[in-house]
Amino acid sequence: MDELDATPTGRQRALPLVVLSPGFTNSRSTLTALAEDLASHGYVVAGIDHTYESFATAFPDGRVTTCLARQARQRGTGSREKVAAGRAADVSFVLNELTGAHPAWPGAGLIDPSRIAMAGHSAGGAAAIAAMLADSRIRAGIDMDGATAAPIPGDGLSRPFLFLGKQSNYTPGSGGAVTTWERDWKLMTGWKRWLLVASTVHASFTDLGLLADQIGIEIGAGLPGARSLDITRAYVRAFFDQHLRSRPQALLDQPSPRYPEVTFCSPETKTCA
Repeated sequence: MDELDATPTGRQRALPLVVLSPGFTNSRSTLTALAEDLASHGYVVAGIDHTYESFATAFPDGRVTTCLARQARQRGTGSREKVAAGRAADVSFVLNELTGAHPAWPGAGLIDPSRIAMAGHSAGGAAAIAAMLADSRIRAGIDMDGATAAPIPGDGLSRPFLFLGKQSNYTPGSGGAVTTWERDWKLMTGWKRWLLVASTVHASFTDLGLLADQIGIEIGAGLPGARSLDITRAYVRAFFDQHLRSRPQALLDQPSPRYPEVTFCSPETKTCA
């Protein structure tokens, strides 16, 4: 059972911080399974409800904001670039609140400010690049199935980055490929991987795929929600273990028999294996 404001167990020490950003108009709760897995393996995890993007964001003082971003996009004034920039600003604000001189969270003393990373789904994944470009404190990032928006400058992005997505949209060189990943890949000069998961849909990288299976809603995924979450957790955690804890992960070096659904892609050769 979840406990509000639970005290961390084990030896008190500086822990790496991972910020999670959900999809456009979605709640941070859609990434609960991933957050719980990371927290159970010794990470501090901060899930963000982006103000004016989530359908409703409640503040400690009782104030509730509604979703204005969808309306802006419908009017043609809410571009992907603006969404990514707004989320990057949100992430920097949260980092200031957690690691500043007067942190807003009582447990902030657990955080190692030199080991911060970000992962996101959909618009949240796209915003990971924008946040890394805007804030050098973010050492590594993951985009889960999100078409990127913020352009990387010509001198490139040298910090580690992982693309994790579905085959139908992100197979390099395919007719249905989202080409922003290929554009950004060329400008990523540090450690990078491009991984695809077979038989998944957009929701497969969140709790929504699992919940859909449990209540009998068909979302078009060939892979059960529990399995897709298991894969997402494994690769996300391996990435952060390698780049925030300096623990090399064989899982990130080549295809694994434990996860035959996952292929490693090379945009340069337009191949996945």
